[in-house]
Amino acid sequence: MDWTALGLSLQLAALTTLILCGAGLPLAYWLAVTKWRWKFLLEAVVALPLVLPPTVLGFYILIAIGKHSPLGRGYSALTGGTLPFSFPGLLIASILYSLPFAVRPFITGFAGVDRRLVEASWCLGVSRWGTFFRVIVPLSWTGILSGVVLSFAHTVGEFGVVLMVGGNIPGETRTVSISIYDQVQVPNYAAAGQMALLLLGISFTALAIVYSLQRRVWVS
Repeated sequence: MDWTALGLSLQLAALTTLILCGAGLPLAYWLAVTKWRWKFLLEAVVALPLVLPPTVLGFYILIAIGKHSPLGRGYSALTGGTLPFSFPGLLIASILYSLPFAVRPFITGFAGVDRRLVEASWCLGVSRWGTFFRVIVPLSWTGILSGVVLSFAHTVGEFGVVLMVGGNIPGETRTVSISIYDQVQVPNYAAAGQMALLLLGISFTALAIVYSLQRRVWVS
């Protein structure tokens, strides 16, 4: 078992999920309630990683964070390093790649909130932010938790985007999925099988949690 790769994958998944909660919740709520006629364009952008081949998405991310891009030059000026083939660059790629796995369940959760309860909270003098955290979020917890679980599990199992943007640097960008690929190339099927079984267990557990939450909603 490649514990270093596993630890890196869990760290990457945790940070990605945390950032997606901070950025994805406001975006999802806006998409759920807005009447803007062109919002479908933004929804299409958010969902794009679902249909783009990982290598294509990874290529464009690599260009966007490269040393000749504004983001790459800014990062280099601040830190002296580069984003491609580094953990920060890998984190950016993971956030973009897992964005729809968080935002779509968030939207579903927010869309199920009775607007009359929200308006009643406003009428009682509760601020919009107060209403969001005290009324909307508790009523949307199944969708939010589903997004958190799916984005975490999806990040742990990333391969194509990780390989394109992060490469295969031990202790820096080699995740557990990359480690499995390396073990198969050796070949060392026993080690690959252990790590593959672990990812299978994480994926199954994530889906079981999501379907359990959905079942509770349907039953209620």
